[in-house]
Amino acid sequence: MSEPSTSSAARTPVVAAALELFATQGFDQTSVEQIAAAAGVSRSTFFRQFGGKDDVIFADHEVVLDQLRAFLAGKHDNPWVAVREASLRVYQHFAADPELARRRYTVVREVPALREREIVTIVRYERLFDQYLRNALPGIDPIDAVGFAALVTAIHNHVLRQLLRGDKHVPVSVLRRALDDAMLRFGVADTDASAPDDLVVATFPRTMPTAEVARRLREQLDAE
Repeated sequence: MSEPSTSSAARTPVVAAALELFATQGFDQTSVEQIAAAAGVSRSTFFRQFGGKDDVIFADHEVVLDQLRAFLAGKHDNPWVAVREASLRVYQHFAADPELARRRYTVVREVPALREREIVTIVRYERLFDQYLRNALPGIDPIDAVGFAALVTAIHNHVLRQLLRGDKHVPVSVLRRALDDAMLRFGVADTDASAPDDLVVATFPRTMPTAEVARRLREQLDAE
């Protein structure tokens, strides 16, 4: 994953200070002035960096979503793999500082309005993956695109919650294995394009989306 931007790095101390206050005295009981004082910034600086207290909670998601848009806008030989890799990048971001992520998770669980915004944020990831697949695989059945996007997002969230609800490190390899299994079940397993596969057309899984069948056929023909 690319390094955080300067503006993102500048906001990190404010996020850490806010989460500490939210955890010790409650979200509703914490004022912007208290957050600014704890982070060593002015009130006006806080509002330049964030729109409000709830924006502090979800600041990392805005950064990660921007990074994913840039990543998916690049060239990818296999769009299904690109979505898997995007999901892994999200996990790596939050697993890099699990204690901060756990503190954020605890605050969100305790405030209904934050839980609702979290749901909206999760949907934004799902829609990003869905739209990317539709653009990268012209002619894809929309059900296949939204189904795969939803599956990847759900698996990611399940593994991430294992990290957030416990006190142990959950390596990214756990998520990778789960996503690889999901790709296999979905019929879009990450196969080695260099391996001989003379019977590729005859051995496509029945569940494989037609857009993926077409993509692999084109890839095979181009290689011959």
